[in-house]
Amino acid sequence: MDKIIADLDDYKQRAREVRDVLLGNLVRLGEVPSPTFRERRRAELLQQIFTENGLQNCSIDEMSNAMAVMPGTEGGENILVTAHSDTDFTEEVDHNITLQTDRVIGPGVADNSLGLAVLASLPELVDCLGESFRNNIILLSDSRSLGRGDLGGMRFFIENNRLPLKAAVCMEGAELSRLSFGCIGVLRAEVNCTVPDEYDWTKFGAASAIVSLNEVISRILEIPTPTRPRTNVMLERVEGGESLSTVATKARLQFEIRSDSLETIESVANQIDSIIAEIDSREGGDVTWKVIARRRPNSLPFTHPLVNNTKLILETLGLEPRMTPSTAELSVILDHNVPAVTLGLTNVERLHQMDETIYIEPMFTGIAQLIGLLRAIDKGKCDGD
Repeated sequence: MDKIIADLDDYKQRAREVRDVLLGNLVRLGEVPSPTFRERRRAELLQQIFTENGLQNCSIDEMSNAMAVMPGTEGGENILVTAHSDTDFTEEVDHNITLQTDRVIGPGVADNSLGLAVLASLPELVDCLGESFRNNIILLSDSRSLGRGDLGGMRFFIENNRLPLKAAVCMEGAELSRLSFGCIGVLRAEVNCTVPDEYDWTKFGAASAIVSLNEVISRILEIPTPTRPRTNVMLERVEGGESLSTVATKARLQFEIRSDSLETIESVANQIDSIIAEIDSREGGDVTWKVIARRRPNSLPFTHPLVNNTKLILETLGLEPRMTPSTAELSVILDHNVPAVTLGLTNVERLHQMDETIYIEPMFTGIAQLIGLLRAIDKGKCDGD
């Protein structure tokens, strides 16, 4: 590790030599719309870039995961490096990306076009740094990560992969200094309230779907949640109504139950089920709910060598590790007993907005941490139970 730590500043300086390659891949990939379930075009472009770089086993599977292999000098084991390919923005959104002297602006550049650009640029980065790896590096852009996708691409890859994985590194554009080595449990769900169009609105006490949904929300907020295990219910999105002077016949709530305990999640979910069943039983309309996604709580030990050495690398680069739980690909990988962490690549502003902004100079620190960590994994410095 001493040699790896000593080389980090040099990695940071020399990464600037591939600035044009990195930003070029960022624009090429980022300007291809890639909403969840419609990632194929972006996967095909990434496969083309992998092929241009002379990688092996360049392929796209039926879930629109794009994969390639950087062969190691020995090739005995495999290290997975992954970034999700979908974004929160629809195909109708203008995906033009603006390059400025110190920043890049555009929808989805942080989440997660930058992660894909680093994935696409990694072969040239490694060549520029004069590095090589004993183990194979598997490069994967996984699809269907966000929302209703429920990590479908990563689940498919992990369940069908036949290559033994030594460890994995997940990349997200935001935020530099992030270190995730555990996953909080999640139940993501949707409540739908509907009132028939033929409902008698002259009836005393008649209410709209929004009023029914409001009662659901009020009752959910009354559910007691423990501080240990850490648990909360996050109300994330509410929709309802069409216009003034029109009674709302439909309303929708999306929410998450988050907890360190799977049992607590199920307990809160059962209470919500009872609340919705009670409200639905009343005359006037339908109130239903369905689960969109689930995550099991899981984590590497705080003392695991992968965690300790990642912290050391970040601190050496002048970063204060911000250890936050993940709800993304990391959970699937850890569930299959593969040691893994998630890293952020740069500093970000206006995340998930049309003018999402990432800063260029911090990217080179983000790249240095990635190369340093891959070297540490490759040399067996992160092995552990």
